[in-house]
Amino acid sequence: MVILRAFLPALLFTSACATPLPGNFQALRFPTADPKELLCQLPILKKIICPRSGNGSLYVWTPLGLALGTSDDSGARRFVVKYASASRWAPSTVASTWDLPTGAVNQTSLPLACPQPGVDSSAYTEDCLSMIIYVPPGLTLYSNAPTLMWIHGGSFIVGSSTGPGLDGSKLAVATNSIVAVVQYRLGADIINALKFLNKVSPAFGGSNSKITVAGQSSGANMIRALLAVPSASSLFKSAILQSDPMNYGFLAPATQQTLQNSFNTLIGCDSTDTTCLDNLSLDAIISAQMTLFNTAASLDPSTGAAEPIRPVRDGTLITSPLDSSAAFPSVSKPILVTTVLNEAGFAIYGQFPNPLPSAYFEPMCDATFGANRTTIIVDSPYYPATPGPDGGDPDARSQLQLVGTDYLWKCSGWTFARNWVQNGGTAYVGEYQLGASYAGNNAVSYCTEEGVVCHQDDIEIIFGTVSNPTTAQAALIAEMQQRYKAFISTGNPNVAGLSTWNAATTSDVNALPFGGTDPVVVGACDPSFWGHDVQYDYQIDCILEAKSKWFDLYERIKVPLYGDFRSDL
Repeated sequence: MVILRAFLPALLFTSACATPLPGNFQALRFPTADPKELLCQLPILKKIICPRSGNGSLYVWTPLGLALGTSDDSGARRFVVKYASASRWAPSTVASTWDLPTGAVNQTSLPLACPQPGVDSSAYTEDCLSMIIYVPPGLTLYSNAPTLMWIHGGSFIVGSSTGPGLDGSKLAVATNSIVAVVQYRLGADIINALKFLNKVSPAFGGSNSKITVAGQSSGANMIRALLAVPSASSLFKSAILQSDPMNYGFLAPATQQTLQNSFNTLIGCDSTDTTCLDNLSLDAIISAQMTLFNTAASLDPSTGAAEPIRPVRDGTLITSPLDSSAAFPSVSKPILVTTVLNEAGFAIYGQFPNPLPSAYFEPMCDATFGANRTTIIVDSPYYPATPGPDGGDPDARSQLQLVGTDYLWKCSGWTFARNWVQNGGTAYVGEYQLGASYAGNNAVSYCTEEGVVCHQDDIEIIFGTVSNPTTAQAALIAEMQQRYKAFISTGNPNVAGLSTWNAATTSDVNALPFGGTDPVVVGACDPSFWGHDVQYDYQIDCILEAKSKWFDLYERIKVPLYGDFRSDL
């Protein structure tokens, strides 16, 4: 339930994942069974007669019961399941039986989302801890195929396993792997999803020693948190982080408590008043969550404005910040770290739809970074004003887009990769120079321009769900799916016939361009600039006093340039 991210951010990770109490068992309903499928349970026969392929069975015996599935045109089979259960405000417990998601009429139904803003109440449920498992044809119980578990993004307040482009069928077929797309309320739910997959994946032909976690944006942020949880380390072997805004570190417990106190005030319930809390309507909870989301930076500047509700480093479960603010732990897992060419494009050009005079670049940087960091940024050679079309006045939006992409995503991701390698891990870094415009990105005309790749435009490339792809997009889809197939199988994304993807070193991340021929520009991502001369937000105690500065600045410039005031600035 997404709403819990506002009420209990500290529970974004919790070790209180107790074994469910016995009871409430339902009689298992057996469909008409193929005798061959029953014989598959005999070890001496199952390797010979149990392929999960072509016109094979759509039901699979798992340790938790009988899984019923459905097929699609790609040849993959889809299974929907409730992987855990939880009451409102409570930690989740891993499922002990195989059950369809809440609200599912049969195995063809898709899960309802977790409660969230902007979604009709008929499309979500509080009992929302479900996943969709996609199984390629041809797997047998002895295939030991890898599993990729995808964690959706959405700033920890929106998103679901049925989001645009997240149909895992084509990805499963192309990589010959099991693809599980999960939805969640909290980080502890993700840990339980991994425990569930470890238990059931062998029944579908997978190996529970070959599970890779992958995600985009806040989904990648969640994976970074998982990498900082020693107790979860045995549940997966490798990780893929796409467009993780790594400038944002984990929240401190004191910050979480500030947000908690504000939320309690907004809902009018004391944290110990269970009657009041349980009687709240979902509308009231979601409304309070969004108020908190939009005001968090004014309560504690360290939250930032774009992703203020996020994992909390409690020192017990999440034991390291995994950034440059403290000693980096010893690591060993292989990881992929990727960004897109214009990560900040949607945010900058969405907030400022008309050209912005170059004179506003410095005050806007000051409103974001403060005077000291702004002086270094403005005086550097990395963000020059460039003439507009036909030699016109420079548009500050292009400078702001580049700064935003560098510090929130690209350079902070490169810093993370260098730290990862320095402390024993293997990292491969890449940049998408071609993408496919994601649902909603066409609302910002900049994101539809030739050569622009905005945040989320990598998702449908990976899943192979681009509608009517161009020749170049089709080639990139094939390349990335081949690389993912290699990586989730071996921990190395290199494939014969494709450009060599060199692993990052402590001095050179060897970033590989995807879908383009131009080398990835290092620019301000040189180790001497971002993270050194100019610190990331997580490296300093007080950032962005400045939400008020943004508002004041916006009030000065909006009259000649814009329409209505945007409260989400």
